Amino acid sequence: MIAADRPDRRAARLLVVEADGATRDLPRTELAILFDAGDLVIANDAATLPASLRGTHLPSNEAIEIRLAGWLTFPDPTNFLAIAFGAGDHRMRTENRLPPPPLSPGDHLRLGRLEAVIERLLDHPRLLELRFRGNRAAVLAGVAQHGRPIQYANVREPLALWNVWTKIAAGPVAFEAPSAGFALDWRTLQAWRRRDVGFATLTHAAGVSSTGDPALDLRLPFDEPYRIPERTAAQVARAKLRGSRIIAIGTSVVRALEAAANPDGNVRAGNGIATGRIALGTPLRVVDAILTGVHQPGESHFELLRAFAYDALLAKASAAFAEHRYRTHEFGDSMLLNRQRLDRSRTEPGSARDEASTLGDPMILDFQGFRKRHFD
Repeated sequence: MIAADRPDRRAARLLVVEADGATRDLPRTELAILFDAGDLVIANDAATLPASLRGTHLPSNEAIEIRLAGWLTFPDPTNFLAIAFGAGDHRMRTENRLPPPPLSPGDHLRLGRLEAVIERLLDHPRLLELRFRGNRAAVLAGVAQHGRPIQYANVREPLALWNVWTKIAAGPVAFEAPSAGFALDWRTLQAWRRRDVGFATLTHAAGVSSTGDPALDLRLPFDEPYRIPERTAAQVARAKLRGSRIIAIGTSVVRALEAAANPDGNVRAGNGIATGRIALGTPLRVVDAILTGVHQPGESHFELLRAFAYDALLAKASAAFAEHRYRTHEFGDSMLLNRQRLDRSRTEPGSARDEASTLGDPMILDFQGFRKRHFD
């Protein structure tokens, strides 16, 4: 049973937050009738990798967990940015997890049938560059057979991989689920089609939501690759031309669209890399509303919402979450937040930049320059 089919998904709640400050508490099934003809809904079709790998740090023979957290060469699955933990599992809060054994460049890790080498330690004791030994097919097979979905203590029972796939999941490039998409089901998509509400997809390699370390969490999200199809870019242009709304299903969609935005609010098709945070003061050129989960202040996902609305409105939404006992985390309830027209003179500047690959193969994005800029 995939996440969108679970019984608690069909009983989920939806808080609609209007730009004028009004709020409505609705069943999430009402999502099917909330948009107008001509509006365009865009979702992330990335499937989730089993990005948690347990094994042994060979020099010390101690237990280690590696959580893949970023692509260093995309879509080549042999080089990753990774976060290391010591012994323990998801039932322990990430903040309380033991550190890994002392790590050094060149150390070998045994992760199921896979062997990996620490290429470089970055400027945090748990953040590293990891290279798997073997070819693409062997690494993908090893990750598929041995890996587990990244999981946190709010869900006690181990998750199967299909539990973290949305209905529209396609290529496995995300490290955690683009969980806003759990709200989508075929009934909703069919209702939108009947009502002439447009629907499009893009692919964004959604990253980890928590590292367990407050200092490292401040650097989330890491640089994340995306692809915007020509058809999706054309649908955005048509919606903008007729003055219709663009609704993003999740923060990953916002990151991709705003990274690819032109000054006129249209988007560039093709591959790119979403870098930096969208936060208070970041100008939004494309997205008019976001469907998202229930996030907490301080989280990178919550910080992104501050580009949509003043803190007073977000505080009002948080109060409504508490009043109606909304469920948090990736399998929780949802909020539809309509963007306020913010006075940018009252906020600090922010940015969401796009960097497109200049390599010959448009499917390969080289992260060397970004890695040097952010981690060297």
